[in-house]
Amino acid sequence: MALLLLIHIALFSTLCFAADPSVFLDFKLSYITLSPLGVPQRVIAVNGAFPGPVVNVTTNYIVNINVHNQLDENLLMTWPGIQMRRNSWQDGVLGTNCPIHPKKNFTYRFQVKDQIGSFFYFPSLNFQRASGGFGPIIINNRNIIAIPFAHPDADIVLLVGDWYTKNHTALRTILESGEELGMPDGVLINGKGPYRYNSTLVPNGIEYETINVDPGKTYRFRVNNVGTSTSLNFRIEGHNLLLVETEGFYTTQQNFTSFDIHVGQSYSFLVTMDQNATKDYYIVASARFVNETVWERVTGVAILHYSNSKGPASGPLPVAPSDIYNQWSAMNQPRAIRQNTTASGARPNPQGSFHYGSINVTDTYVIQSLPPVRIDGKFRATLNGISFVNPDTPIRLADLHKVKGAYKLDFPNKPHDRTPHMDRSVINATYKGFIEIILQNNDTKMQSFHMDGYAFFVVGMDFGVWSENSRNNYNKWDAISRSTTEVYPGGWTAVLVSLDNVGVWNLRVENLDRWYLGQETYMRIINPEENGKTEMVPPDNVIYCGALQSLQKESQSSSAMALHCGNFKLFLTLVITILALYFDF
Repeated sequence: MALLLLIHIALFSTLCFAADPSVFLDFKLSYITLSPLGVPQRVIAVNGAFPGPVVNVTTNYIVNINVHNQLDENLLMTWPGIQMRRNSWQDGVLGTNCPIHPKKNFTYRFQVKDQIGSFFYFPSLNFQRASGGFGPIIINNRNIIAIPFAHPDADIVLLVGDWYTKNHTALRTILESGEELGMPDGVLINGKGPYRYNSTLVPNGIEYETINVDPGKTYRFRVNNVGTSTSLNFRIEGHNLLLVETEGFYTTQQNFTSFDIHVGQSYSFLVTMDQNATKDYYIVASARFVNETVWERVTGVAILHYSNSKGPASGPLPVAPSDIYNQWSAMNQPRAIRQNTTASGARPNPQGSFHYGSINVTDTYVIQSLPPVRIDGKFRATLNGISFVNPDTPIRLADLHKVKGAYKLDFPNKPHDRTPHMDRSVINATYKGFIEIILQNNDTKMQSFHMDGYAFFVVGMDFGVWSENSRNNYNKWDAISRSTTEVYPGGWTAVLVSLDNVGVWNLRVENLDRWYLGQETYMRIINPEENGKTEMVPPDNVIYCGALQSLQKESQSSSAMALHCGNFKLFLTLVITILALYFDF
């Protein structure tokens, strides 16, 4: 009997407690009324807060987030940059998930496997991010793996983004009518409007963000552009920004006086405080690659407050770069970002140990974005002439249940001279392939492209039309690896991707206006010899819709995944008890 009890304890420890640590969070998304720019408006809060709470975890943690939809429309939450290894079921976009209906909930359960860095989450449907619902994600290193710089004294998270005083439903209506959104009403920093640096541009009574610091200390600023469509230039008056990380990968360390952060991008900077500071300083995020005289109001201003400060920030804001009419010069900054090939990331092996430059490319896709046009009477935007229509039944669910006609595996590998149309065309990618993707921006504005499920190597960037000769200038040694890259208007960006993550993964323009109008597709990556090791099965609480609606249970259960270990414990206890009774007998 004593032996059986020891076996019981040992099995419990091995099966339920020796696994990677788990965190459990509840997210309640609801509307609240705020006036971040002085105009009352309805914003989307998470647990009553705008922005939402930080998800602060460590590499390999298992994250459980129970999302409660208290909005009046469908909801999905997505986690860009989190690779969801083998688990596209948790990605939170319509090609992989059925939506969470109002008054329902769903628990996302995923592992932040072999990742570190700065990210953010947001609602992916119906233009909702333009009203909020976003918040930061921090993935820390394990203690056994050193970071390639001295530990900062503290982390400071900044969510910056352009902002409209119209809510997301009104903005959707504008787009659907065939109009552009126009100039935003301002820029928010951590959900707050600008400090009143200018009495003409900034009304009195605006709540602004204050960052408290001590002289001589070094802080890691994690800065995320969560906005709708505007690239921002970030700078701190009188301080240098030492770039150290972007979207989960350490960079070579370079000092900048200001830095361009495009929609959907995340960066980490080390900023050392002045030992002899006697006043406060401006923190600025202002519109970039626009006529900045006209767009002057599209400026966010926070305050860097020293503990020994003897006076407020005053005078003009620190000057933004003046190269808006010389974008060749501006492109030098992203081209200069290099991967720190000797640093260990989430794993102990150096980041540069994967020699991407010597791998043969198996497929090339040239993906061209164009300005919106009318298609069948609707205002739509296209990639390679196709404006994506979200499937009624998510792609992998359709595969598993043999639903015919849910989508097409015919996304073209280059632009074609044909009439733009709406379709459900998906990239038929090959598992373990190594593909080259050329993102050609023939639109009129700066764009960010994002890929779920992966990080890609940004090997080339230039103006004009990409050609095969452009490969001669690729960076084949220390290109930065990330999940969101800028593509300049009238230019191209080339990325290389190793397709080792089975599932269905969204490839999109991160600018909300173009994404909403159809500039997206999916990569379907299937292992033909799947044995359960390269792709997880659908979770027990999967939501069904479309052609599979009849499989959906009456209520959307959010607890199924969390009970796995408990159910097994109960079963194991029953087995041990029966064995004990048998042996006693």
